Amino acid sequence: MPRTVRDVVFVDGVRTPFGKAGPKGIYHETRADDLVVKAIRELLRRNPDLDPARIDEVALAATTQIGDQGLTLGRTAGILAGLPTSVPGYSIDRMCAGAMTAVTAVAGGVSLGAYDIAVAGGVEHMGRHPMGEGVDPNPRFVSDKLVDESALFMGMTAENLHDRYPGISKQRADEYAVRSQEKAAKAYADGKIQADLVPVAVRRTNAEAGETGWGLATADEPMRPGTTLESLAGLKTPFRPHGRVTAGNAAGLNDGATASLIAAEDVARELGLPVKMRLVSYAFAGVEPEVMGIGPVPATEKALAKAGLTIGDIGLFEINEAFAVQVLAMLDHFGIPEDDARVNQYGGAIAFGHPLASSGVRLMTQLARQFEDQPHVRYGLTSMCVGFGMGGTVIWENPHFDGGNK
Repeated sequence: MPRTVRDVVFVDGVRTPFGKAGPKGIYHETRADDLVVKAIRELLRRNPDLDPARIDEVALAATTQIGDQGLTLGRTAGILAGLPTSVPGYSIDRMCAGAMTAVTAVAGGVSLGAYDIAVAGGVEHMGRHPMGEGVDPNPRFVSDKLVDESALFMGMTAENLHDRYPGISKQRADEYAVRSQEKAAKAYADGKIQADLVPVAVRRTNAEAGETGWGLATADEPMRPGTTLESLAGLKTPFRPHGRVTAGNAAGLNDGATASLIAAEDVARELGLPVKMRLVSYAFAGVEPEVMGIGPVPATEKALAKAGLTIGDIGLFEINEAFAVQVLAMLDHFGIPEDDARVNQYGGAIAFGHPLASSGVRLMTQLARQFEDQPHVRYGLTSMCVGFGMGGTVIWENPHFDGGNK
């Protein structure tokens, strides 16, 4: 018998504050799985009408699936979070788009009827597990000239993108980065970020004093409010002499986790769960690995075509800021001004950080918050570039849409 396709909704999303990777970062002595467990528990706390036994799946992403990010993380984290043992789980890896893929994967199951409710998210502890740890790229990639060697290094691909689009200068990238920091600071000042952050108890060691104590992580550590063009101008270009990509106009190395609840709309309403966004379409696309940052362009074109929409129908954009040049390339392609008020209203990864596989749900959580505040906007999208030459885009509809009346 033919199956009925069900509407899929984003019920809720949370994340830990994002930290700086390394010995001085807030999560240096915190396990990766404990971070994502904290996020799952917060989802349950915020939605007390949801019986945990109703959750049909836990899909969690991590780019480096070893150590405390391994062992079929979706299953183990679900058990650690207190979900019934009847709730299954699995792990996903699509590099930066891990959490985004977790959402789209379970959304397909919900739409088909295999699931009613699922948890989807991701974690990356880049301090414990640097990107590329333990991997062994096949030498034929380079020897057979399948890809340029630079494709294996994300910063180099960003420099390649600057080469491909010479109109995107270091000055433009730095100007974009300053705006990201300013918008993030304003979003914090306006209380737009804190509502979806999960405070995390962290253990800190003061090496100089020889003391260990406990603290509470309540805000994103990478943020640099007060960043100026002058302060960015003198930063080193680590990927190329006299290059254009710096630590100031790119996301850093970060630790953090996200989690979301994805459900069938009829089930969510039956259980009295919030409906924050309605999924319209999604698409992933491949591009030349050497310029992976252009990936959001074909992914967005595919997602728009599937939805029967145009770029002009999109009222809000949440684009991951792995590198400023990547966002600017997408905006230029679609003819969107780089200071357009629809784009990354709360700032982006240049300010908040980008713990790889977790970031997709951060974009969704921020878009959901904007939808709630702006009922005149009907459609928004979340988009990101993905390592080794891919892009992903998800288009969402605002359930609070009031017909466009401001």
